Amino acid sequence: MLNIWFGDMPDAIYDTSTYFKHTYRDQWITDPLSVEMIRDVDQSEVIGENLIQSPVLGAISPIQLSGGVKTLILISKVRDQVFNASKCGDNCAKWLLKIAETRKVVVNLRHLMDFGDGEFKIRVMNKKKIAHCMRELVLLAGEYV
Repeated sequence: MLNIWFGDMPDAIYDTSTYFKHTYRDQWITDPLSVEMIRDVDQSEVIGENLIQSPVLGAISPIQLSGGVKTLILISKVRDQVFNASKCGDNCAKWLLKIAETRKVVVNLRHLMDFGDGEFKIRVMNKKKIAHCMRELVLLAGEYV
């Protein structure tokens, strides 16, 4: 399940790009989930562990991926840290839900991310309540963002 702490969370890693730069492993990039996220969010193709083809930037290294994709990869691979997912745009919301399908995921958000019109299950940690749709999420998170 996806668990979100809205607002300031002192232990959360805010600078996900720097954290990614110094901790990512080559094999993370060619993991099937990472390949899908990179293709969807950055519209880029993984050629190999150290080479990604971007339609905007050309051939790039993993360090040059968007902040959103780097944050998603960290969330999927580093289970003992909480990352600030505000580096992610709304196009990352479905991926947060997908990662959380198989395990407990805790993220920090300092804005209200749009999880779409469908149903979901997100625990708002500040309130210790579960939201099942955007309307419920807005009501629970409103006082924190």
